[in-house]
Amino acid sequence: MRRPRVGHIQFLNCLPIYWGLMRSGALIDVELHKDSPDRLNSALVAGDLDIGPISLVEYLRNADDLLLLPDLAVGSDGPVLSVNLVSTRPLADLDNAKVALGSTSRTGVLLAQMLLAERYGANPEYFSCPPDLTQMLLEADAGVLIGDTALRALYEAPRRGLTVTDLGQAWREWTGLPMVFAVWAVRREFADAHPGLVKEVHESFLRSRDLCLAELDEVAASAARWEPFDAATLASYFRVLDFSLGERQVAGLREFAQRAVALGAAPPLPDHGPEFVLP
Repeated sequence: MRRPRVGHIQFLNCLPIYWGLMRSGALIDVELHKDSPDRLNSALVAGDLDIGPISLVEYLRNADDLLLLPDLAVGSDGPVLSVNLVSTRPLADLDNAKVALGSTSRTGVLLAQMLLAERYGANPEYFSCPPDLTQMLLEADAGVLIGDTALRALYEAPRRGLTVTDLGQAWREWTGLPMVFAVWAVRREFADAHPGLVKEVHESFLRSRDLCLAELDEVAASAARWEPFDAATLASYFRVLDFSLGERQVAGLREFAQRAVALGAAPPLPDHGPEFVLP
């Protein structure tokens, strides 16, 4: 029997999920694949991974093949800090303007499109490009960024006279619900064939997350040695992130799913909602 092939997003927002795996020794029991969110999405959908993080919109598009791991996600119930729409003008003035969509993002870019169309009545001209703010704004009036690049832009953009819209906060103000950006899922056939392994991996993730959340200042100090952010910035960032998937988060997930269906961006979920692996 081979070890489960498990995906790992190489962004700071997933560090709390994986940090404790090193402490517990659970990394020995998985074959860890590190990559960008878009590539991990594709690998899980293609069956090149067994378990891993997947953007919410890609989960919705492939829910027939996937089961969710309970109480595990990356989202926010307010500001998220690292999913941002950076613009040179007010959002309502982006109608017919050019908006660059960062190529590493799926859920973030769809959320930005929803927000601009439904809340601001703007219909920009969208195009995809690498997630580099300077390059984006050479061709566009706004850009959608996620992850570490977005976090850097949050601090750099105001000095450049740019407006930053935190898309987690915008969703919370718009709907009153948390925003779920990524979930952890397992391929159905793997879950059916290896339920014990799936349970072990899931429990390892939950232990890792809980250990990290109990020691966030220490984790932030360790991460700051290698990142362009100081320990206080990282600790504040980790504390605004929501790594749970409870009733409120599932309600936010379903609200996003309904809006995605209305835009033709995803098929509808079953009436009973997302399907989880058995506890």
